[in-house]
Amino acid sequence: MDERSSGILLHMTSLPSEYGIGDLGPAAYEFADYLYAAGQRYWQVLPFTPIDPGTCNSPYSSPSAFAGNRILVSPRLLIDDGFLREEDMEGMPPFPEDRVDYSRAIQYKDALLDRAYRKFIGRDEREDFDTFRRSAAHWLRDHVLFRAIKDHLGGAPWTEWPSGLRDRRVDSLESVEEQLSEAVEREEFYQFLFFRQWKALRSYCNDNGINVIGDIPFYVSLDSADVWANRGLFKLDYGGRPEVVAGVPPDYFSRNGQLWGNPVYRWEAHERDDYAWWTSRLAHNLAMFDTVRIDHFRGFCAYWEVKLGLRTARKGRWVEGPGDALLSAFRRAFPSLPVIAEDLGVITDDVRGLMARFDLPGMRVLQFGFGTETDNPNSPGNIPENCVVYTGTHDNNTSRGWFRQEATGAEKRKLEALSGRKVSAENLSECMIGVAEGSAARTAIIPVQDVLGLGSEARMNVPGKAGGNWEWRMTWEQLKGLDAEILRGMTEEGGRR
Repeated sequence: MDERSSGILLHMTSLPSEYGIGDLGPAAYEFADYLYAAGQRYWQVLPFTPIDPGTCNSPYSSPSAFAGNRILVSPRLLIDDGFLREEDMEGMPPFPEDRVDYSRAIQYKDALLDRAYRKFIGRDEREDFDTFRRSAAHWLRDHVLFRAIKDHLGGAPWTEWPSGLRDRRVDSLESVEEQLSEAVEREEFYQFLFFRQWKALRSYCNDNGINVIGDIPFYVSLDSADVWANRGLFKLDYGGRPEVVAGVPPDYFSRNGQLWGNPVYRWEAHERDDYAWWTSRLAHNLAMFDTVRIDHFRGFCAYWEVKLGLRTARKGRWVEGPGDALLSAFRRAFPSLPVIAEDLGVITDDVRGLMARFDLPGMRVLQFGFGTETDNPNSPGNIPENCVVYTGTHDNNTSRGWFRQEATGAEKRKLEALSGRKVSAENLSECMIGVAEGSAARTAIIPVQDVLGLGSEARMNVPGKAGGNWEWRMTWEQLKGLDAEILRGMTEEGGRR
């Protein structure tokens, strides 16, 4: 991120697809072509890890920090590769065009993936599959065993498994691996398909000058392969239950704070092995993406810890994180350290100091930047060069929705002053994109909803809301209607390329 450039934020599930959810197939390649034509250098995505349907389908809550989400595998590409036939698509249920119906899409695509596996086991060609299994062995075995056991036990969390499996006794694991050998291989095959398709798409993007920005959630889920396989790295009791859980104090999004419920790290255990698990996690993501954003970066300095059983996050406490020690381990492994630090919310001097010492770009969000406070870090006049500016993030309303429902009169007047013209809901996105592209930030990222000028109906996530999140999808008409010349012109006017 050394030159002035820009890109678009669009998660893979939000692409159009005939299969009910966006995937790694034709629409992704078409969107990459649009990015190239529009003069964009970056495609930013949300986490690619599997979702847990019991947690509102959030990509930030996953049973694995390393595996890929099998539902992103493209059936169309499986047909091209000979793993499926056109006849296998018959009986496809009706899907909404502009939303993801997760339960229906998962059920349908799982059936297709199982058909692909049945065809695969009848083939002799396994060289690429076996190569993948060897290269991913450091995380793959734990993931596929966890998935197979969990399915076999009716979805029970690992803390409720028989003690031999819960505590990972060697004899119990060897026995269950033999018993569930087909389920284990099937999940390995799904992971093989995901990473094969993603590698091809990323290569296509890179060959056309598009770099991909990935996303690493700070925490992992309690009911995950990562915690099951690495209990000593988390604050858990003897039975695997958390002693304390993660969250954030009251902020812009919630006056009671947010009680996430994830187990928190036992940092002294990470320190003893030079932060090997975290370094491996970062290495895995940097092998997948060109740059990664680390969500909730401030947790490396201090994190909000809440006693188990409290109903809100209000009565938590700040606990010191690993800070320089962890970032130094990262720097030793990755001298260039292509990381974006998510530093939104209440950020203290220790966080700013850590970012400065390791020269990490932070984030600025224009929707937070039009207030009257002179020291507002998101105010366009205060945006530094070494950061990524967004009109909004996946947690914000769309810019048009913000303007209609949340912006004050003073904020609208400040936007008009910066834009040099009267602002309305109709031209709002153009004005916001213009301010972002013209800012001092080295990189500008625009959510695709703002490029399309959509309202709050296209919002991706409302923090704290129980349902209805992560469902928005772009239609084929919207994808084909994206005007590359308009965005290219605004990008070039901002001195970006």
